[in-house]
Amino acid sequence: MREFQAGRERSRAHGFDAFVAGAAGRLLHTATLLTAEPADGPGANPRARRLLTASLARTFADWERLRGEDPYNRTRQDLAARFARAAWRHHRPRGGLLDRLTPQERLVLVLRLYEGVPEEQTAALLGLGRDRVRAVCNRSVATMCGTRNPAPRRGAGRLPGAAP
Repeated sequence: MREFQAGRERSRAHGFDAFVAGAAGRLLHTATLLTAEPADGPGANPRARRLLTASLARTFADWERLRGEDPYNRTRQDLAARFARAAWRHHRPRGGLLDRLTPQERLVLVLRLYEGVPEEQTAALLGLGRDRVRAVCNRSVATMCGTRNPAPRRGAGRLPGAAP
C-alpha cells in the first residue's frame, strides 16, 4: 500500500514539475505585470514572485482534484484573486507605465490583453458585468496610450472585497 502511495506521489510531483517548467515563466510575467514591478535587476519583482509562489502552492495542493481542468487557467485565476485581495494595500509607485493604472484597471488589462481571457470569463472572475469590464479595459488602454489623465482618481477602481 505504501509503495502505491509513494508511486502516486511521485507521479503527482512529476506532473506538477512538468507543468511548472512549462508555465512558470509566463505566469511570473503575468504576476509582474499585475504588481507593476520592474522585471529586471537584482531582487526584481519580489511581490510578483511571492504571489506566484502562493498560487503555485495552491495549484499543487489541488493537483489531484483538477481532473481535466486546465492547471494554467486554475493558477491564473488564483493569481488574479490573490492580487485582487491584496491590491488595497499601499505600495509605493515606482513611476512605471503600469503605475498609472488603478489595481482594477491593471488586473483587467493584463487578463484581457496579455492573457487573452474573454470578457465573459474576466467579468465572472472579478464579479463585474461585461460592460464594466469593457469600460475598464478601454479606459486602461486610453491611459496607457496617454489619451487620458495619467493620475488615477482617488478611490477609483476599488476591487470587489477590498477594504475602503
